[in-house]
Amino acid sequence: MGRNTRKRRTPLATKAIAASAALALGGGGLVWANFYASAHEDNSGWNQTKSANAQVATINCPDVGQQLKDVPQGARQGVAKELALLDKQITDAYARLADTRQAQAGDANFVNNAILGPLKSKRVATLDRIGININRAGGQRPQGLDQLAQCQGVPAEQPEVNDGNGDGQNNDGQDQNNDGQDQGQDGGQDQGQGQDNGLDPVPEGNGGQAGNGPVAQDFVKIEDVQPNSRNLQNGLAANGDSGSTGTFTTECGTNENGNANTDNIIVAPGVDNGAHHRHDYVGNQDNDAFTSDQEFLQADTSCQNQADKSTYYWPVLRLQDGTQEADANEAGGGLEGNVGKVLRASQAELKFVGNKASEVVAMPTALRIITGDAKAFTNGLANANTSWSCTGFEDRQVTEQYPICPEGSSVVRTSNFQSCWDGQNTDSANHRDHVAFVQADGSCPNGFQAIPQLQAKLVYDVPAPQIENGQVVNPFAVDGFPEQLHKPITDHNDFINFMSEDLMNQVVQCINSGQDCN
Repeated sequence: MGRNTRKRRTPLATKAIAASAALALGGGGLVWANFYASAHEDNSGWNQTKSANAQVATINCPDVGQQLKDVPQGARQGVAKELALLDKQITDAYARLADTRQAQAGDANFVNNAILGPLKSKRVATLDRIGININRAGGQRPQGLDQLAQCQGVPAEQPEVNDGNGDGQNNDGQDQNNDGQDQGQDGGQDQGQGQDNGLDPVPEGNGGQAGNGPVAQDFVKIEDVQPNSRNLQNGLAANGDSGSTGTFTTECGTNENGNANTDNIIVAPGVDNGAHHRHDYVGNQDNDAFTSDQEFLQADTSCQNQADKSTYYWPVLRLQDGTQEADANEAGGGLEGNVGKVLRASQAELKFVGNKASEVVAMPTALRIITGDAKAFTNGLANANTSWSCTGFEDRQVTEQYPICPEGSSVVRTSNFQSCWDGQNTDSANHRDHVAFVQADGSCPNGFQAIPQLQAKLVYDVPAPQIENGQVVNPFAVDGFPEQLHKPITDHNDFINFMSEDLMNQVVQCINSGQDCN
């Protein structure tokens, strides 16, 4: 298994995660207790006499990064490191949650007193430092920052989800009617009349090789998904039969070089293991948390067109078949619940398309775009995007479940990126506000310009998992933060533009003139 071998410092945060190796047995990564206690063991319900704390399945913390809208440029590096520390604190708290099930069963207040309380204290101090960083750079400390310190324990049966406002409220206001396809966490099996974007109960049984997912309910036979039923606004394809109709495809391989690490240069620059899960990279070959824009421009690329030094990266897919990969005892790998055989895509299509309503303009150098949300299981659907399907069934797309493909069909991951740009910024404080998705009619919001839309399609030849007695056998799952329980809704994709100016102009010309180029 290849790795990005650039020499980096090993910060204390990584060493602290490695110190939790006591959770690992036999090199197999985290061995989690079966903590999905039944809410029906008595007739009282989870919120009655039976302690809800004894049934806490995961931890839901407000996503501070999404709340930061106005961070001075001079403060962003320091703020990014503090945000990465918040993620590390959640990871450590989740590991403690999984390692103390016996104590939780005997003490109704254990989770609050021993896990959530100390976690809040750490978050208060970190949030205070974020405010100090912003003040020192000439900005104003965000109002209500301290209110983002409190985290919640999500019971095994929990009807609420964070709606993106940091208050953990139910997303009832997002319910919409459609053609009978339920777009909630059951994503394709419930043929009811409406859509529920709330968090469905965490099912019983811990699931997965590492015990933190996925579970049988996270899978659906692709034949059971309604055609053309995916109705999330996010990730709409921008191309159509009007406006700018051309395409440009860049061939960058499927990571034959084994270029991978657990960093995220966009959201956690300068932080080792800032992603807490493994990314595959194609295109630019100098990818880690410490790479400068100048270094990107000077690096090699796996793209056939050597003028494309952009970096394209996504979380790896793993087959949880018991394989002990080289990262089984490492942070971002087995120590954080990401286990099993790392799968490389058999195909990786990276295509740029136009806009239904207008011509497109050139992307600026170093434009950063994240699509999807690695924390969508606890954050809710506001930024969920990437969809799943099977070859031969690509009119059937699901966001909230993994597909079970029939024999001869392969798993497909598709990400349609934001294709509207504010015309000024290559990034923003929360890494989202400088770009936007097209609106329903294909146009961009006021003040935004249409840019080429990156459409990333990844195909995997992976054995179909089996469902036996309500349990999933040999599941595949996307790498993620451990508390996200390997839910398919957390899939995401990342891009930084480092095409040469001449090549970007060729892309724009091809798209605006209706040509298909590569």
